[in-house]
Amino acid sequence: MAQIADRLARIKPSPTIAVSTKARELKAAGRDVIGLGAGEPDFDTPDNIKDAAIAAIRAGDTKYTAVDGTPALKAAICAKFKRDNDLDYTPDQVTVGTGGKQVLYNAMMATLNPGDEVVIPAPFWVSYPDMVLLAEGEPVAVPCSQNNGFKLRPEDLEAAITPKTKWLILNSPSNPTGAAYSHDEMKALTDVLLRHPHVMVMTDDMYEHLVYDGFEFVTPAQVEPQIKDRTLTINGVSKAYAMTGWRIGFAAGPVDLIKAMSKIQSQSTSNPSSVSQAAAVEALSGPQDFIQERNEVFRERRDMVVELLNLCPGLHCPKPEGAFYVYPSCAGAIGKTTPDGKTIASDGDFVTYLLESEGVAVVQGEAFGLSPYFRISYATSTEALREACARIKKACEALS
Repeated sequence: MAQIADRLARIKPSPTIAVSTKARELKAAGRDVIGLGAGEPDFDTPDNIKDAAIAAIRAGDTKYTAVDGTPALKAAICAKFKRDNDLDYTPDQVTVGTGGKQVLYNAMMATLNPGDEVVIPAPFWVSYPDMVLLAEGEPVAVPCSQNNGFKLRPEDLEAAITPKTKWLILNSPSNPTGAAYSHDEMKALTDVLLRHPHVMVMTDDMYEHLVYDGFEFVTPAQVEPQIKDRTLTINGVSKAYAMTGWRIGFAAGPVDLIKAMSKIQSQSTSNPSSVSQAAAVEALSGPQDFIQERNEVFRERRDMVVELLNLCPGLHCPKPEGAFYVYPSCAGAIGKTTPDGKTIASDGDFVTYLLESEGVAVVQGEAFGLSPYFRISYATSTEALREACARIKKACEALS
């Protein structure tokens, strides 16, 4: 009898975590490596948020809480949805998990039956398909080409929906491309969903506040109120508030779904950290002005990286609307030969070449469901990004 469950054979470890781990190992071994694989802001958590956590510790707020969030945090989340998205939710429509990833996982486990289909626009965040597979569902990847801004078109969504479709997952701004849906683009998708009332919508809005050049963020239930009762709107404090390690994600949706997700959580992790929840209350309720200040830095980094990558032979880098990623094409490098005689046959080969030759760690497009591309996170210092781009250019120029 095998020790490991058969379901594990359906999935793979997170490629983005694998790249970051490899970069750390090489650094520990003395290699000069610039890691651009992690989706983690280099900014520190703001002091007022850290102070709120310290105050909670000193006040003894270190016990178990309600399984899916404290009343204070649920109230702050309801206020956030009203303030930022003009969406009205009550606390019983809100759940809090240990990061957005757990919230997504709970939703899949609570709703999917064997054979249920989940439509996932590609490129996608690496964990979406594997979560579906763990829950015994079937991921249906829909390629979204660079020519369409890496965004799902209404006609492609229409074609992907079948009687077995349970969910559509939307992620705007996107990890890995930074692509974001305008109001009109989102409305075109929700118009399709109105024709298919059996399809629920899972929207991952984790990068909501990270948009540039005057782009106005929208979320599906805001654009089309008629689908609110079948939409799970997911968000968190990790990215905009530089709180990746605090592990707080949240969602709002139909009461029955929220209760089912809470049941899953009650038998897995129980409540998120009480201290992290207190910090998240301050993050959502306290001053928000620092977000725009930091966004300006991210925008400058984006513009620099796009400009420098487009100087590299064989690469083409579109300018994204949001998040802190770029998703350049390496199609021009495919088929070329490295100085040591190896042929670049895929984006995986190209990424390996960058790491081995120049010590730059990025993530191959294959991991996100669309090749030949690679993802760079520009959530690191401007100096490191400039040096990394110079090394990438050197590597590209060395191909023949």
